[in-house]
Amino acid sequence: MRALFLLAALLISLVGPARAADDVAAAQGVIRAQIEAFSRDDAAAAYSHAAPAIQEIFPQADIFMSMVRNSYAPVYRHKSFDFGEARVSGGAIAQRVHIVDADGIPWEALYTLELQPDGSVKITGCVLLKAGQAA
Repeated sequence: MRALFLLAALLISLVGPARAADDVAAAQGVIRAQIEAFSRDDAAAAYSHAAPAIQEIFPQADIFMSMVRNSYAPVYRHKSFDFGEARVSGGAIAQRVHIVDADGIPWEALYTLELQPDGSVKITGCVLLKAGQAA
């Protein structure tokens, strides 16, 4: 009986890290899809990855896209991006993204995402800093 309890505890402890890895992979997929939509100027696709709270602030895809062009140029147009550290807590995910903008300047983006009631992952925010700046 004791061995069965230990086995069950071990299996339960493995589910947490596996679920966190799945959440991070899903978050990275959403970020990648949105960044690719920006590169195609596909406002509807980019907007579809924004959480409902973001969509309330920017009620139309073209308004959202204008905000991104004006306030998040390194995300909107870049030479490269790659994923850094990620953290998962409850239904929230924080993902660092290293970006090199169109002029070759490095940036750090900290994305926040949340699991939605339908099981999808949506972007709730992005903080953008030139690489080396304190947050």
